[in-house]
Amino acid sequence: MQQQIKVDYHRLRPTYRVPRFATLRTVGALILRELGTTNGRRPGGYLWKIIEPIGGIFAMTLLFSLFLKAPPLGTSFAFFYATGMIPFLIFMNINKALSAALSYSKQLLVYPRVTIIDALLARLILNALTQISISVLTLSTLLLVLDTGTRLIAGKIVLAHVLVIGLGTGWGILNCLLISVMPLWQSVWSILTRPLVLLSGVIFMYNMVPMPYRDWLWFNPLIHVVGLMRGGFYPNYDDSYVSVGYVVLVSLLPAVLGLVFLRRYYRDFRV
Repeated sequence: MQQQIKVDYHRLRPTYRVPRFATLRTVGALILRELGTTNGRRPGGYLWKIIEPIGGIFAMTLLFSLFLKAPPLGTSFAFFYATGMIPFLIFMNINKALSAALSYSKQLLVYPRVTIIDALLARLILNALTQISISVLTLSTLLLVLDTGTRLIAGKIVLAHVLVIGLGTGWGILNCLLISVMPLWQSVWSILTRPLVLLSGVIFMYNMVPMPYRDWLWFNPLIHVVGLMRGGFYPNYDDSYVSVGYVVLVSLLPAVLGLVFLRRYYRDFRV
C-alpha cells in the first residue's frame, strides 16, 4: 500500500515580508543618492547648493543698496531686500525640485519598493533643509554685520518659513503632474512666474501699492508670506492683511489634486 503524503502548499508559497520602516529607508536612500549626484564632481560637492544662492543674494542686496539708500523699513535696504527675496527663492526652488521628482527618479520607480511619494518626500526633505540653511546663514550674517534696526519675533519667522515651504510643495506636486502629462507646461510655468519677483513685495511694501492694484496683489500668496516674514523682523510693520488660511488653502488644493493623480497614474507617465 502506497503511503499518501500531504503537502502543505501554503508553506511552499514564497512569501515577501516588507521590512520595517521601508518608506524611511527608501527615502533615506534617495536623499543619499541625490547628495552624491548633485554637484558630486565639483569641489565642495553639495555645499555649492548652499553657497551659490547665498552669494547671489548678497550680490543682489549689495547692488540694490548702492542705488536705494533709504529702505521702506528699518535702516538697511540690504536686509529689507533679503527678507523679501529669501521667501521668494524658497518657493521657487522647492517648486522646481518637486516638479522634476518624477523625471529625476524615473529609473528607480521601476522597483516596487520605490513610489512617487518616496521620490517627492526625498526631494522635499533635502531641499527644505537646504533652503532653511540658506535662510539662517544669510539672515544671521546680515544681522551680525549690519545695523538693521530690527527686532526678531520668532513665531512669525518660523511660520513664514513653514507656509512658504508648504506653498512650494503644493505647486511643485501639481507641476510634477502637469509636466508629466504635458511637457510644454514647464516652459509655460517659467514664463508665468517670471514677473513674480516684482509682484510679491520683494522690493516694495504691499501697503504702499495704490488701490485697486493692492486688492489684486492680495491674491498672490507670496505677498502674504513675504509680509509675514517682514512682520517677524520689523515690529512696526502692519501685516494685518496677511491671511494664513488663504496660503494654506492655495497650498493644499494643488497638493491634493497632484497627489491623487500621481499616485494612481505615475507608472503610466514614466513610459
